[in-house]
Amino acid sequence: MRTVWMSVVLVAGVSVAGPSPEAAAKVELKKVQAKKGDVVRGKDRYQAACASCHLENGAGQPDGSFPQLAGQHPIVILKQLTDIRSGARENAVMLPATTALSEQDMADIAAYLKILPIPRDNGRGEGDLLDDGLVLYKRDCASCHGRSGEGNAKDSTPVLAGQHYKYLLRQATEIRDGKRKNANAKMMEVVKSYTDTQLVAVTDFMSRLVMPELPKAGKK
Repeated sequence: MRTVWMSVVLVAGVSVAGPSPEAAAKVELKKVQAKKGDVVRGKDRYQAACASCHLENGAGQPDGSFPQLAGQHPIVILKQLTDIRSGARENAVMLPATTALSEQDMADIAAYLKILPIPRDNGRGEGDLLDDGLVLYKRDCASCHGRSGEGNAKDSTPVLAGQHYKYLLRQATEIRDGKRKNANAKMMEVVKSYTDTQLVAVTDFMSRLVMPELPKAGKK
C-alpha cells in the first residue's frame, strides 16, 4: 500500500498539524529499509518505471537532466525516493514516478541498481580547473565521499564515481543556494561559501573519479 503524507489535516473542521515532510520521509524510509529487495523483481520494475529516463544500464543522461544510478548504495536510492514523495526534496519530474511505486518496489529497484556496473564514460566538464578541484575535494569532500568517490552506505553518503558533471554541478549549486533542502547538513555548511568557480572546479574533479576495479574471482 502506498503511503501518502499530508502536513495538515482537517479534523471536525479544525486544522491539525501533521508530520512534517522530513519526519514523514524518515518514517517511511525505516519501513522501506526493513524490506528485503529482490534483484529480479527490481530489474523488471526498473525497466518499466525508470529506464526511459535513467537508461537501461542506469547511466542517466550526460546533460545532467537525469543522474547516473548504477552502482549506487541502496540506502541512498531509498532516501531520495522517500524524500521526494514526502516533499522533503522537491522534484516535480520524479514525484509522479515515486508515488506510483510501492515500498517493496523501491526496495527491489534499489537492490537491482546496486549490482549494475558504474559507467566510465559519464559526462565531464572542461577540465580547466582540476588542480583546484583536487584541493577542494581532498579538503572538504573525501572524508565523507571517499578517495575514489565510493561514498559510504553506513551514513547514506552517495557514490560520486561515474556521476555526470552537469548533474553534480546543478545539485551542488542548488544545495549552496538553499533550493535543495534534503542534503546532508555538513555538506550544506561546506558549500555555502563556495563561489561558482569553486563549484565548477570541484564537481568537474568529482566527475572524473573512478572506482577501483574489484579483483576477479579466483585471482588476487
